[in-house]
Amino acid sequence: MRRHLAIFVKEPRLGRAKARLARDVGHGEAWQFYRRLVRRVLPPLARDPRWSAWLATTPDSWRGWEPFWPFALPHLEQGSGDVGQRMLRVFRSLPPGPAIIVGSNIPGLTPAHVARGFAALGRADMVLGPAEDGGYWLIGLGPRARAIDPFQGVRWSSPWALSDTERALPAGFRLALVDRLADVDDGAAYWNWRARTRGTSGPCTRASDSLRLRAQASESLISRTQASATHSISISNSIGQDAMATKVLAGGS
Repeated sequence: MRRHLAIFVKEPRLGRAKARLARDVGHGEAWQFYRRLVRRVLPPLARDPRWSAWLATTPDSWRGWEPFWPFALPHLEQGSGDVGQRMLRVFRSLPPGPAIIVGSNIPGLTPAHVARGFAALGRADMVLGPAEDGGYWLIGLGPRARAIDPFQGVRWSSPWALSDTERALPAGFRLALVDRLADVDDGAAYWNWRARTRGTSGPCTRASDSLRLRAQASESLISRTQASATHSISISNSIGQDAMATKVLAGGS
C-alpha cells in the first residue's frame, strides 16, 4: 500500500500564523519566521518519491497555494475542533495505507526523519516523534490504528501531550518512538533556536518586549506589502484552483 504524508500548514498570513509565538516576539517577527520555515522545510518533504504528500490546511477557506513554493499538492481541510479532532479527521480522509502527520513548525525536520517514522510503522501500530516540550512533532498510524480514535483525553499544548497519547493507545497495539526534535511555539524556543543556528551556546535571554516594539514598527509595512501580494495571488488562485486537487482533507504538539 502507498504511504501518505500529511503536512499540517496554517495560512502564512500576518496575524494568523504562529499566534503563540507572536505573543512573545510580535506578529511581524512570527510571520516572517513561519514563512521562512515552511519555504525551507516543506519542499523536500513534498517532493520525496517515497510517499504521497498532502497539505492539510487551516483555515478551510485557504487552498494551500503560495508563490514561495512552486508546486501544488493535494489539499485536505483540517476542519474544526482541537488538534486531536483535526488529526483524526485527516487520518480518516487519507487513502488506505500507512499514514504520517507532521507539523510545519519544526526547523530540523528532514525527509530522513519521516522515512524513519514510516520504517517504524513496519513493526508498530503507532509511531510518535517526541518534541522537547513534551508534545510530538510526528504521529503515524498503521492500517489497524487508523480505525480507532487514539486521541481521547489528551491534554493538548501541554507537557503531557505525548504521554497522554501513549496512554490512550488501546492494549495490544504496538507503539514506537523516533527522533526527538525541537519545535518553535513560543519566544523561549525561538531564541534558543536562534542561538543554536548562529553557533552560540545557552539560551538567549533577550527581552521579548523590545522585540515586540521592533516587530510592531514593521507590521504596517508588512501588512501593506502582503495586501498587495494577496490581491495578485487571488487572481492567480481564481485561475489555478480548478486545476488543483480538490480532495477534502492533515508538531503539533
